[in-house]
Amino acid sequence: MAEPESTVINTDVKQKDPNKALVIAVTTRAIFNLEEEHKLYLEKGKEEYTRHQQANQDKPLPPGTAFAFIQAVQYVNEKLLESNPAEKDLFDILVLSNNSPESGVRIINSAKHYGLEISKFCFVSDEDSTQYLKSHGVKLFLSADRTDVCNALRRGVSAALVFQQEVQAPSTLLRVVFDGDAVLFSDETDQVFREQGLEGALQYERAMEAVPMGEGPLKAFAMHLGKMRKKFSQEKSPIRTYLVTARSGRDMGIRAIKTLREWGLAIDEAFFMDGAPKGPILAQIQPHIFFDDGLHNIQGAQNMGVPSAWVP
Repeated sequence: MAEPESTVINTDVKQKDPNKALVIAVTTRAIFNLEEEHKLYLEKGKEEYTRHQQANQDKPLPPGTAFAFIQAVQYVNEKLLESNPAEKDLFDILVLSNNSPESGVRIINSAKHYGLEISKFCFVSDEDSTQYLKSHGVKLFLSADRTDVCNALRRGVSAALVFQQEVQAPSTLLRVVFDGDAVLFSDETDQVFREQGLEGALQYERAMEAVPMGEGPLKAFAMHLGKMRKKFSQEKSPIRTYLVTARSGRDMGIRAIKTLREWGLAIDEAFFMDGAPKGPILAQIQPHIFFDDGLHNIQGAQNMGVPSAWVP
């Protein structure tokens, strides 16, 4: 497969082995707040946008929604290397951008300004930049463009749509919250619920209690996080993972817990909300990122200032 039109290696950062690392690709609009620039691009076109970016190339861009998440995975890398300087199982961050290399100088300068551990910047002129994800071994793709995310999911890459919002940077400890159905697990029960209502879904769950649920789009990413987490004791782990699901604990929680056990995926805390709003509990957890397939849950999380990513 062809390499992106221009890949800039960040020589300030130790390059990771992509065969061993957990590679995360983020678009520039997911990691930085480029809303004004994007508006300029839509209204005035590419040339005016490029001119603006070149004129401001030494002015750092403000942080975007995924910024604190990237800082937190960097902290995990530091802790992994502290406990084993030869560790290869690290996070590897690359930026995938539809900017030209000329207008991308501001992106590179901004990352260096904040000390972000980004190993590569890929400037792609193709309309569909997601075709390069597999060749870079990407395990998770975060983008502010819905088409990008759908294309990545079609290519079999875990992906989520990041909405631009003001984010309060939580603690350095990496906190990741997953919804259950259609995110960690498959959407089989959701489908039964849509066709047969709550009673049908409950009957289905009781009948299937001993059978683990199918894999959801973010299972592989969660499993890799779990593998990293196992390198530390419970008290010293720089990673905390949470399940916050609309399922009720009494009727539908058992199968979820059994599935996680079957997968060997240890989750630090699980909340079975029984359909109650997730916002208040998320505000309590203060995650760096919350993955959900329900836009109403994403909205509720955003209202609480929680960085959110929608899995369509």
